[in-house]
Amino acid sequence: MFKLLDGALFRQYVVVFAINLNFLGYGLGINWPSPVLVKLADPTETILQRPINQTEASWIVSIYFLLGAAGYLVAFTLVDVIGRKKCVLLSSVIKLASSLLFLFGNDVWMLMLGRAVIGTADGIILCVIPVYASEVASKEVRGALGTLLQIFSSVGTVIILSVGPFISYFELNLMLTLFVLATSIPTIFLPDSPNFLFSKGRPEESKNVLIFLRGSEHRAEEEIKEYAANKNDEKVSLRIIFRNKLFQKSLAMAAFILIMVLLIGYNSVTSYLQTILEATQTNIKSEVGSGIIGAINVVASFSTLMTTDRFGRKPILVSTLFGMSVGMVGLGTFFHLTAYETNISGFLNLLPLLSLLVVVFCYSAGLGSLLWLLIAELFDDRSRGIGVASTLLLGTVPSFLTVRYFTAIIDAIGPAATFWTSAGLCVTLALFVAFKLPETKGKSFTEIQHELGNRDKLKTSRI
Repeated sequence: MFKLLDGALFRQYVVVFAINLNFLGYGLGINWPSPVLVKLADPTETILQRPINQTEASWIVSIYFLLGAAGYLVAFTLVDVIGRKKCVLLSSVIKLASSLLFLFGNDVWMLMLGRAVIGTADGIILCVIPVYASEVASKEVRGALGTLLQIFSSVGTVIILSVGPFISYFELNLMLTLFVLATSIPTIFLPDSPNFLFSKGRPEESKNVLIFLRGSEHRAEEEIKEYAANKNDEKVSLRIIFRNKLFQKSLAMAAFILIMVLLIGYNSVTSYLQTILEATQTNIKSEVGSGIIGAINVVASFSTLMTTDRFGRKPILVSTLFGMSVGMVGLGTFFHLTAYETNISGFLNLLPLLSLLVVVFCYSAGLGSLLWLLIAELFDDRSRGIGVASTLLLGTVPSFLTVRYFTAIIDAIGPAATFWTSAGLCVTLALFVAFKLPETKGKSFTEIQHELGNRDKLKTSRI
């Protein structure tokens, strides 16, 4: 399917593989609270002077998402100035600092600061790596290469969820530090994006990178022509970009999708995963359940790698969103029934884990693998970096609120109503994707802009 024996495609895979290694640390970091909150709440395991309370735990989780906005602003400011590669290296330095705070922190404020810092670093790579990967990959394999982000994130997730509960707090954070350091090194040796090089007035460097990635001088020259057609010789200001109606349409679509994903609450579920499994009071150990769920994450991500350029983005997203709704309904049903039934046995004992498995599998196979690729594909060459960063900035407040007040919402309306609401949001987003989102499979960025309504750009690119 992917013609891996083709030298040029192989080089594309190697480059995108190397840049996405940074998402191993992302998977470890974003799921860090799942095993750590349990340790911090245990009087015998906590490294603090006392066990943390629920309010402190919610701040440790949520401040990561709030301070992700700082990372988005950094990316917004620098992605088109210093380039994609240097932004990723900057995030690695920031993440190492946060890892050291976790390693040697002994007070709640230090852990909150560490979470804020790592949130900033992850905000940068969430903006930058999808842009880099989409610009390095040719349109035939852009979908498959775009899913590597979720694969590496999932591997990081399974490591933290399966190993974290069984090692000490210090060992867990030492592991995080070493992973961040090791996965950052390959980025140093990568070329910058050919699109960025061309935009900075370095067409020869851009062409050389394209020849390396495409394996053909002819294909490189054709892509350079497309860059030139999409480039406005006058310096494009942010004001001009934001007043462009097509940019506004792309931003509105991308922001709506992201905000709906955040309101569904998947990040809340994973951040409190081990806590949720313990709250179910079933016979399944929370440590075992979280490890199984982490492994499912990886399997689902690999399945999308094999299917996204065969079936397209929309069918995968619609089917997995309906699958997530089924899992959310299952979780809500479990909590509704157990509110009146104290004797948990038989199928009811397995229902929460099975429902979580469905939610995690469908998220990783759908939104988790395709969300960031899809957002990057909706913007044109001049506005891609700014568009992705702006989308993430618009999602900052919903992201923070859903995680910060997840437990408060459950206390207010009950877990059953919370998960049933999430199921309804999944169905709503599935309908939006089905009827409003353009299919981007196998299309160049110019062709995608044509689908969104910029017919003049398509004509220009063909002259």
